[in-house]
Amino acid sequence: MESPPNSPASAPGGRTMRPVPRWRQNAVFIACVVFVAAMAGASYAAVPLYQMFCQITGFGGATKVATAAPERALERVIEVRFDANVAPGLNWSFEPEVRSMQLRIGETKIAYYRVRNRGAEPATAAATYNVTPAQSGYYFAKMQCFCFTDQTLQPGETLDMPVVFFVDPALAEDPEMAHLKTITLSYTFFPKATPVAAGKPAGGAEAGRTPL
Repeated sequence: MESPPNSPASAPGGRTMRPVPRWRQNAVFIACVVFVAAMAGASYAAVPLYQMFCQITGFGGATKVATAAPERALERVIEVRFDANVAPGLNWSFEPEVRSMQLRIGETKIAYYRVRNRGAEPATAAATYNVTPAQSGYYFAKMQCFCFTDQTLQPGETLDMPVVFFVDPALAEDPEMAHLKTITLSYTFFPKATPVAAGKPAGGAEAGRTPL
C-alpha cells in the first residue's frame, strides 16, 4: 500500500525521513551567498593588504617608505646598484643616470632615473620596485620616489626622476646582514590607461618629475 501523500517516507532500516523545512533551506542559501560575497571582498582587499605588508616588513624585496632621515651615519659602506626595465607594450626608454654609487649606512643619497616616451601618443605608466637581496628590503628606505605615483609622458618627452633613499643603520645590528656589501634597486615600468588630461595636472608638474 502506498503512503499517504503528506506522510513521511521510510528509509531503509525503519528510520523515518522527514522533508527539510523551507526556512532551513533558505538559511543555507543565504549563508552560501554571504560566504561567496565575503570571499570576493577578501580577494579585492588582498592586493593592497599584501602591498602594505611588504612595505612594513620588507618581504619579497619590497622597500620601506620613510618620512625622516636617520640621525647618524655609520662608517660601514654599502654599494647600491641601479637597474631599470620596461614591460612589453610600453614604448619608453628607461635607465639610471649612474649604474651604482657608494654610501655609508644611514647616509641619505639621491639618484636619478631618465625616462623617455619614444611613441607617437601620450602614455601613462606605473613603476614597480624591489631590492636584492630580498632580506635587505626591510632596511632600504625611500623618502621620495617617482614610483609613488603614475607617470604620464607626452610623445618625445623626457624626464629625470629622483629617488631619495638611505640604508637604515639597524642593518648593522642584523647578523644575517653582516657580510652584505651590495644592494640592487630595480624598477620596472608597466603601461596603464592614459588620463583624459594626458597627465597634465592643473597648477604645476607632478611630484618627482623634472621635465627636460
